[in-house]
Amino acid sequence: MKKVLSLVLMLSLVISLLAGCGASKEATTNEATASETTTEATTETAKVYKVAMITDSSIADGGWGAACYNAMVAAAEREGFETQYTDGLANADFSSTIRSYCDLGFDLIFAPGNQYSDAVAEVAKDYPDVYFALLNGTLEADNVTSLLPDAEQIGLMAGSLAGLMSKTESIGFIGGLELDTTKTKLAYYTKGAQAVNPNIVVTSAYAGSFSDTAKGKEIANTMVTTNDVDVMFGDASAVDSGAREVLATFEGRYDIGQPSDLLATQESNIILNSVVTDNATMVQLCMQDVINGTYGNKTIYGNLENGALSVGTFGAAVPEDMQAAYLAIVEEIKAGTFAAE
Repeated sequence: MKKVLSLVLMLSLVISLLAGCGASKEATTNEATASETTTEATTETAKVYKVAMITDSSIADGGWGAACYNAMVAAAEREGFETQYTDGLANADFSSTIRSYCDLGFDLIFAPGNQYSDAVAEVAKDYPDVYFALLNGTLEADNVTSLLPDAEQIGLMAGSLAGLMSKTESIGFIGGLELDTTKTKLAYYTKGAQAVNPNIVVTSAYAGSFSDTAKGKEIANTMVTTNDVDVMFGDASAVDSGAREVLATFEGRYDIGQPSDLLATQESNIILNSVVTDNATMVQLCMQDVINGTYGNKTIYGNLENGALSVGTFGAAVPEDMQAAYLAIVEEIKAGTFAAE
């Protein structure tokens, strides 16, 4: 009887252990399945942010449009945003194009110019969950951030180099539209040049466009043949490209580029240097605010002090002693000690 009882107890113990092993294995399987499900859910719900740029110029203009597009792409690569753009827009199409991107679910609209201010202000009110980055604008709202490269420093940098390099004491400036930022650049371009050489005369003109290369050629030709301009600086995107084409046909005529380092990407005998604006850093800060939920009601400034402005590559026409003199002036501009009135 004792043997039978022992066998019954052993059998019960074995069954219990087997049942326990089965339960343990099932629990492990369920935990793994739950983990896989969570991972799949996380993957499926991971937010993919999208940014779109609009521009009235071309992203292949070799100037403003190209630099702003490249800045957006560089920032997007760092923050994992998808990108899209529409270029060559007429003024009448600014608002409708922005609205289209909003309706397509884009998170951030990059408008690289003060000329888009009205359109951004109009659309931003109707799409409070979409964010807007306005370059060279002064608009602030809950879903709008303005990006402002220091127009005064840009003008002083270009003007001082033009003043150092001009042999005819006649320099030129081309603006696209009479925007506040462009007028500020012209004013400080003049101050910078005349601080270096008080005899410098500045001739300026506005093209009424950022995309009319033919107008740029016309203005540059007139400045050279009528006013003996030998150094030019432009704030007119593709118009500046047209001006450079004409300058290349004359001997001893030069250009100062912006906002990208033109000589870093192309060979040219007429480019002295470029005032380089790091728009990518400012756009990236906007993207981080979108991700962090801290967007809007601010202006992000770019200047020499925070590295958003810098000196580009020197052209062959700028001798070493002139390079050194210019770099010393740039340090004075950065420190606020450059004597320009």
